[in-house]
Amino acid sequence: MNKIHSLLTGAVLLALTATVAVAQDAPKKKLYCWNENGRKVCGDALPASAVDSARTEFSAKSGLATAQVGRALTAEERAAAAAQAETARIAAMAEEAKARRDIAMAQSYATEADLRRAFQERIAVMDETVKASQLGVEGRRQSLLSLLRKAGENELSGKPVGGGLSENIRNQHAELLRQQSILAQQKTERASIDEDLNAALQRYNSMKAAEAARAGG
Repeated sequence: MNKIHSLLTGAVLLALTATVAVAQDAPKKKLYCWNENGRKVCGDALPASAVDSARTEFSAKSGLATAQVGRALTAEERAAAAAQAETARIAAMAEEAKARRDIAMAQSYATEADLRRAFQERIAVMDETVKASQLGVEGRRQSLLSLLRKAGENELSGKPVGGGLSENIRNQHAELLRQQSILAQQKTERASIDEDLNAALQRYNSMKAAEAARAGG
């Protein structure tokens, strides 16, 4: 009799354990709410038409919101997000490279005067480049003016300007415009060197001050 009782008790306990395990493994029931054609729709199952829609998920047991799911991105939005992520990655890489350059700069120049001398070399080279370009532009302008005067004299005297002279004028004018564009770019680069020097000096002095503070601390 005791043996039968023990077997029955064991069977009951096994059944209860299995029931609890199934209940624990069973997925938690959810409720969903989403917008469909301008109106809010809720249900205990998410239809295929709403899979890509923004929705709020609720616990069927407590009625409390458990998650906010955004709508699926369009192909254009995914491309824009990927481009934004790539831009952020490139910016982070540039910032890391800048930090490495700053460290290298602090290690390369013992004093601020050394840093200034390094920039003065760049400034001298660029000044000479700008001066040479200015002379080239002025020479090209004088050549063009000479050709234009010759064409004007031909017209005033009733002579034809001639295709060769007209072509030469066009070529000289195009070359003048090209050299002027180069000169403008060189002047911009020259101005940027001064800006780079000021920024480098600020970073250099900040790093040296931080190093001194660490050494003194």
